[in-house]
Amino acid sequence: MRKVSRSAPAPASLGNEVISVPEGAAIELELRLESVIEGVLVTGTAEAELKGECVRCLEPIERELDADFQELYYYPEAADRFGGGSDSDEEEDDETYRLEADLFDLEPVLRDAVVLALPLQPVCQDDCLGLCSECGARLTDDPDHHHDAVDPRWAALQGLSAASSATGSEEDSVTREGAAENQEK
Repeated sequence: MRKVSRSAPAPASLGNEVISVPEGAAIELELRLESVIEGVLVTGTAEAELKGECVRCLEPIERELDADFQELYYYPEAADRFGGGSDSDEEEDDETYRLEADLFDLEPVLRDAVVLALPLQPVCQDDCLGLCSECGARLTDDPDHHHDAVDPRWAALQGLSAASSATGSEEDSVTREGAAENQEK
């Protein structure tokens, strides 16, 4: 068994459109390499800085990511012996990783581990209120923010209400008295 600590630059597109590890950013790797019959078992942890934006309010966010991974890298001759050599297992052969002259390619394993460890809906804070759908204002900055929106289907009735209040309150009181009399009968 051998323990290795390395720092490596992040490859391109290590993430998604909302949040990712910036290309070239340092990824700190803590690896444990174990020799087994079939090859080398690599177990490790990757630490990297994430940059992205909140899915609710679009504010920039930065987070620390820790991703654990484990993968078996087969010796070339062991892959043929332990199930990677026949033509019928071609799909499984694509998923096996092989050692090439005592070297292994950690990028596909690292990419899988980091992308699976990314938050699905990254937010700047747990109680982020997002943006106003009318004007785009950030609701966390002003929680009492609101708009007096009028449903266009009721706009004609609002016009009637405004017209009746303009004619005077006498007509309203007469109408109310008549309604009250009708109700008593």
